[in-house]
Amino acid sequence: MLSRGTLFLLLSSVILVSCTDKSRQPVGMFDSGTGGLTVLEAFLTLDEFNNTNGERGADGLPDFANEEFVFLADQVNMPYGIYNSMGKGDVLKQLVVNDARFLTERQINSKILVIACNTATANALSEVEDYLKTEHEGTRVIGVINAAVEELLSSVNTDSPSAVGVLATEGTIASGGYERTINDMFAKRGDYKPIVVSQAGSGFAESVDLEPDYTDLTAVAPRDNYRGPTLGEGDGYINISLMDAYKFDTAGNALLTSIEEGKILNIQLNSPGNYARYHLVSLLEKFRNMDSGAKIENIILGCTHYPYLVDTMKNMVNELRDLKRGDSYPYRDLLSQNVNFIDPSRYVAIETYIALREASLLNKSKRAASLRTFISIPNPSLSAESLDPRGGFTFDFKYGRGLVGLKDTYVYRELSREFIPEESLERIKNRLPATYVLMKFVNTK
Repeated sequence: MLSRGTLFLLLSSVILVSCTDKSRQPVGMFDSGTGGLTVLEAFLTLDEFNNTNGERGADGLPDFANEEFVFLADQVNMPYGIYNSMGKGDVLKQLVVNDARFLTERQINSKILVIACNTATANALSEVEDYLKTEHEGTRVIGVINAAVEELLSSVNTDSPSAVGVLATEGTIASGGYERTINDMFAKRGDYKPIVVSQAGSGFAESVDLEPDYTDLTAVAPRDNYRGPTLGEGDGYINISLMDAYKFDTAGNALLTSIEEGKILNIQLNSPGNYARYHLVSLLEKFRNMDSGAKIENIILGCTHYPYLVDTMKNMVNELRDLKRGDSYPYRDLLSQNVNFIDPSRYVAIETYIALREASLLNKSKRAASLRTFISIPNPSLSAESLDPRGGFTFDFKYGRGLVGLKDTYVYRELSREFIPEESLERIKNRLPATYVLMKFVNTK
C-alpha cells in the first residue's frame, strides 16, 4: 500500500501535468541573422483583431500583447543565400533544421515556429515540417513566402498587364520559390498572373548585418577580401554607364573607389544603402530588357533584412521616375505611379495569430509580452584559423563545411552586446523600437 506522502506526490504530479497550459509556451522565431527582427516587430505592433472575441478589426491593443517570444539569429552561419551556389544545399537544410530543433526542444518548447527567413522557407520548409511531424507532432511551422504572395494577390491589378519585382537572396531566387508560389496561387484564384522579374541581392543582406566580406566600416580603399558587386558589364556587375541611376552615396567610406587620371578603375559598395541602390537599378534594367509593355506595380522584399532600407528604395523610385537622359526618361514607363513595396512581415503575423486562435493557443494571461534573444557564435574550441578578424567564420571555413561535424562548429548563446556590432544595435533601436525595448542582454564578462 502506498504511503499517504507518496500518494500526495503522485496526485500532485497528475495535477501539475493536467494544468500544463501549452498556450503559455513561447512563439519561436528564427532567421539567418538579425533581419528577422523586422518580422518580430510586425508581431509586436500588430493590431488587426479584437483581443476579446478574436474577430477581425483593430481594438487599440497589440494582438500579441501577452505572448512570450524567443528569437534566434543564426548569425555565425549567415548568409544562408550562398550555400546552394557553393554546392552546400544539404548543409543549408541541416542548419535550418538545427534552428528549428533548438527552438522546440524542452528548454524552450515553442508552441508554434515562425521561419522569419525567405531563403530558409524556400529551401527547407518541408524538412522542418518533417522534423516537427517526427519529433513534435501538432507543432505548426509558418514561413514567409506564402504571406508575401497573399498580399500580392490583394494588391495586383488583374484587369491589365502588370509586373511584380522580387528582391531576394541568391538562394531564394535560385530556388524559384517566389515565382512558383505566385504562379500557383494566382492560378488557383483564376486571376491574370503578373509578370515576375527577380533580382538576386548579392551582398545586400550581408551588408545589413555588416559581414566584413561585403561591408567593412573601417575600410578606406578597395580591398582584396571584398565579395560584393564589382565594376563590369552584365548581370552582377556595376555598370559605369548607370552611375546616374545608382546615385550612390559617396559620403565617408560608403563607396570605395580607385581612380587614375580621372578614370574609375574599381568600385566597391560599402554600405547597406548602396547595396539597395545597386540592386533596385539592376532589377529595373532586367525588366527593361524584357520589353513587356507592363509597369511594375509591386516589389516584394523577399528577404527580412531588406525592410531596413525600404525608405531608401521608396525615394529611389521617385528619383528614377524623374531621371532624364537627353530627351527621354528611361525608367518612367517601367514604374507604376504608385509602386507598392510588400514586406511579408505583417502577413506572417496575421497568419500566425489566426493559427494560434484556431488552435486555442493564444496566451490569455495578463502578463506583458516578453522576449528572449539567442544568437549563434563559433564554438569556442575552434582554432583561430577558422575565424575572421571580427570573430566570425572565415568565408572558406563557413562554406567548406560538410554535414559531418557541422553542429560542433557553432553554439547558441543568449544575446550579449559582445556578439553584435554596435551599429546593428543602433539600427534596431531606430527602426524596430518595440523589439528593442524588449531586448535583454546577458553579461558574459
